Amino acid sequence: MAGGGVWVFRNNGVMELEEQATSRKALVHVATSEVIRSTEALERRLGALGWERYYEDRSTLQLHRRDGSADLISIPRDFSRFRSTHMYDVVVKNRDHFKVVDLHT
Repeated sequence: MAGGGVWVFRNNGVMELEEQATSRKALVHVATSEVIRSTEALERRLGALGWERYYEDRSTLQLHRRDGSADLISIPRDFSRFRSTHMYDVVVKNRDHFKVVDLHT
């Protein structure tokens, strides 16, 4: 496993991996080499690939494919809470369109 961190139980009962501060990753749109820096930019890119809003509340946005597949992507509305687990979920469901890269600081 690349990077490291600590598993933390959130108030909503969901367990997430808190990454170490030294591990900085970014989601990149392959065709344009755009580093995704906001929820709006990600939703725009996913929309072009056939994804649309399915559910939203104050903290979470869910997208599903218009073609009726069972795939869902859940992302935090607050992009500062967007973690590598969210990035890899996007990549797995859109293999040739996104990738996760390490940012060198």
